[in-house]
Amino acid sequence: MSNVAISSQSLAKEQLLQLYSKMVTIRLFEEKVQELYRKTMIPGIAHLSIGQEAVPVGVCTALQPEDYITSTHRGHGHCLAKGADIDRMFAELFGKVTGYCRGKGGSMHIANQDIGNLGANAIVGGSIPIATGAAFSAKIRRTNQVAVCFFGDGALNQGVLLESMNLAAIWQLPVIFVCESNQYGEYTPMKLVTAGDAQARGEALSIPSATLDGMDVIAVYHAATKAVEHARTGNGPTFLVFETYRYCGHGMSDVDRRYRSREEEQKWKAFDPIERLGRLLISENHAPQFELDRMKASLEETIDASIETAWNAPFPEPEEVAKHVYAD
Repeated sequence: MSNVAISSQSLAKEQLLQLYSKMVTIRLFEEKVQELYRKTMIPGIAHLSIGQEAVPVGVCTALQPEDYITSTHRGHGHCLAKGADIDRMFAELFGKVTGYCRGKGGSMHIANQDIGNLGANAIVGGSIPIATGAAFSAKIRRTNQVAVCFFGDGALNQGVLLESMNLAAIWQLPVIFVCESNQYGEYTPMKLVTAGDAQARGEALSIPSATLDGMDVIAVYHAATKAVEHARTGNGPTFLVFETYRYCGHGMSDVDRRYRSREEEQKWKAFDPIERLGRLLISENHAPQFELDRMKASLEETIDASIETAWNAPFPEPEEVAKHVYAD
């Protein structure tokens, strides 16, 4: 990670505040998920992306509503950044019928085709061919849509990534492969299981590739904007590796995090994407601290209201267990 301060790079105040608001929303949402899970209000499994907010926000802000994304088991941020409703997100986590999958999918299977979210996926690398297929569909239908697939560094070693990138390169598909390299595949350091340079995997297929600071939302946004334009104008795929970090463990039961040190965590937290953008907003006189505090307080109220709405929603009826499983 670089110690170089982030720069607004010609973004307007409104754009910067939008990026900030989206990242704070995701952070507050997941902090509430952590709290509610510990209170046993959320069944099943959940994985948090606290610390990684810059990647989904920067990438999805560069997209149009009709563009596609596919997500991962750590996908709350992707869903929210693409425009998911907070009420329905919490309802899905609570197992309520008003959730995106009528309460039957839970944290790892949230999808909403109305906003281009083709779904979170519990299979490592499982969303990569889905996004590639969506890009192929967009190309043959000539809709000018772009697809983005998010995946972690653990998916770099899945064969389906090579297969999908190869097809995307040959057919010049409008897809962006986004690797959220958070340094660990579950509990294993990436450097112990992944040989070579991740970026080189795209370069080997003549796909424009880059490795960037995934804790800098502005850098993410500019890289994504360039990749989206590249795809939308018929020039094919891009491979972006964003170096980032999850502050929490792999899952809710991973509390001690014995595979990494607290010193390492503090090192990465010094580059917190929300705090970095907040300092920039203040230093460039876009927003004083009290305005940022007021924004956060307002978002907290919105999230608390969403939790109450979602919690009071009904559970699915028992006969729904076999619905929406197979095509009618």
